[in-house]
Amino acid sequence: MADNPNKGHRARLRTRLFEGGEKALHDHELVEYLLALAIPRRDTKGQAKELLAKFGDIGRLLNADADTLRREGLSEGVIGALKIAEASARRLLETRIEGRPLLNNFQALGDYLQATMAHRAVEEVRVLFLNAKNMLIANEAMWSGSVDESAVHIREVIARAISLGATGIILAHNHPSGDPTPSAQDIRLTRELTEAARHMKITVHDHVIVAGRGRTSLRAEGLI
Repeated sequence: MADNPNKGHRARLRTRLFEGGEKALHDHELVEYLLALAIPRRDTKGQAKELLAKFGDIGRLLNADADTLRREGLSEGVIGALKIAEASARRLLETRIEGRPLLNNFQALGDYLQATMAHRAVEEVRVLFLNAKNMLIANEAMWSGSVDESAVHIREVIARAISLGATGIILAHNHPSGDPTPSAQDIRLTRELTEAARHMKITVHDHVIVAGRGRTSLRAEGLI
């Protein structure tokens, strides 16, 4: 059997990764290596660059659901390689916020939210429920779509907090536009939720908006 002509190239990528970490490889090289796990005897550099060009960046590619990737003609093996990379990255970031006071680990929390939500094509609102020691009790996606029906959503969040025995809340959602600037609706929802929660002795610690171009803390901006 003939030698795989791509073997040496992939060995060099692997050496660079081992010696220099993830920053040693370009995004297209990371995707190229992932594709090679499923199709080891094919040159995957061109396909990696095409996928990144189509989806815009590596975050959007890894966050794409399986049906979307199938429509691009990718095999189940390739889709599996991409999705296991996404799942592993999320799990790693989750371990950095579990079992620790979140208010003392805000960088880790922001990194987790950025990886989990920033590249979603649809707006999603997630609520992190905390106990009296600011430890995470539950991390739940509460609804998808706009934050318009604030009264309905506030009742949902408060009811869930009470059922969990939570004393603190961190709200998070994404802006698919890529711009993390809070909208008037974002600010209104936050303030209404803060006031409603206060009456139930629940503290809204922050509302974090994540997007492709960064993230914004309403607490840091003085909007809570």
